[in-house]
Amino acid sequence: MVTIKDQMSSNTIVIVAVVTALSLLGDSMLYIALPIYWESAGLESLWQVGVLLSINRFIRLPFNPFVGWMYKHISLKAGLIIAVLLGGFTTMGYGIFEGFTAWVILRAIWGIAWSFFRIGGLSVVALHADKNKRGSSMGLYNGLYRTGSLVGMLIGGMFVPFIGLSTVSVGFGLLTFLGIPLIVNSNITQDNEAPEKTDEVKKGKPFIGKTGYKVSIIVSGFLIAMLYQGILTSTLSSMIEHFYGERISIWNVAVSVTLLSGIIQAVRWAWEPFLGRAAGQWSDGSRGRLPIFIVSLLFAGVVFGMMSVKLPLGCWIFITLLVMAGATILTTILDTIALDTSKTANVVSFLTIYSISQDVGAALGPALSYILIQLKDGFSYLYWGGAAALLILAIIWSVFAKRLSTSINGYEKGFNKAY
Repeated sequence: MVTIKDQMSSNTIVIVAVVTALSLLGDSMLYIALPIYWESAGLESLWQVGVLLSINRFIRLPFNPFVGWMYKHISLKAGLIIAVLLGGFTTMGYGIFEGFTAWVILRAIWGIAWSFFRIGGLSVVALHADKNKRGSSMGLYNGLYRTGSLVGMLIGGMFVPFIGLSTVSVGFGLLTFLGIPLIVNSNITQDNEAPEKTDEVKKGKPFIGKTGYKVSIIVSGFLIAMLYQGILTSTLSSMIEHFYGERISIWNVAVSVTLLSGIIQAVRWAWEPFLGRAAGQWSDGSRGRLPIFIVSLLFAGVVFGMMSVKLPLGCWIFITLLVMAGATILTTILDTIALDTSKTANVVSFLTIYSISQDVGAALGPALSYILIQLKDGFSYLYWGGAAALLILAIIWSVFAKRLSTSINGYEKGFNKAY
């Protein structure tokens, strides 16, 4: 039976996800439009595009601790309003200001805005999700906010050629500000995030509260972000070109490498709300999260490596879609494991560290990629190395699953279901 409290909590998570999606419209649009229409932004060279599309990630590395500290002194609602204001003004700024220097500042400010969104959003899910539905809530949140990337890319790709980068940016910026009344009228908790004091967590804390367990979550977040957000995203187009050339024939229709890469990644954003929530609900079941996470790591490791094998194009695209599905499942379940563990400590503090590890991984991924792919068989080294990392993680988490099973052997079955 769904209680009024449960419904309010679910609505709060949906509101924060929708507000985040609105703010992502402008950022995601740039990944499609800026590489083509960079001159209209006042840029002088294509290398400046690469800097602008990556600097927001690097700026988050020093600012994530600051944002985490801010959330200890202000409410989550206030932090999310700051995020919306920063995101809206920077997105409108893309349509107002020209030149590399101005855009570097705008992209840096957007990076700070995303730190507020990421840490605040995870904290909202941790605090508002029912302990038996954290996986479902995490999948719902991730899936909904990532539709902003899908819509931003699609609408940006459709309208920028006709009405210009400037007009679309200002329009997306105005849409971003719609998030302010949604946040103001939401029921986001104003309490400081202290550790839960329930008997359930007290019993689980001797294990999931241990430093080794927490470090494994941080390392897993780093590696998974590096492999999927960093390596896969930055090398997908290059790998298609390496294997199949610049122009590809699909059903007798010639498509470019960039178009095929964009379609593949858009498919992922389209299924995120459904597959992410399904994976989260699956992990909420009686088996717990770790067995499903381990199986997903094993599956993801095998298909990740297979991407570096030249197969018939249809088979290769199918394998790539499986890799994308693995990314959705792994990210959802690991985020939920992080939420579970954050409840044994200060929520914001732990999630800040977790977010930093992901940003470091995502930032290092492209740099590592373009060092290795210059080598002979570089794609094989890169992707089979990533596969090995995922398989090693599966072994490590298998050990933790065995220890967790032992540690809760004398506890009620409810705890096993929750964690």
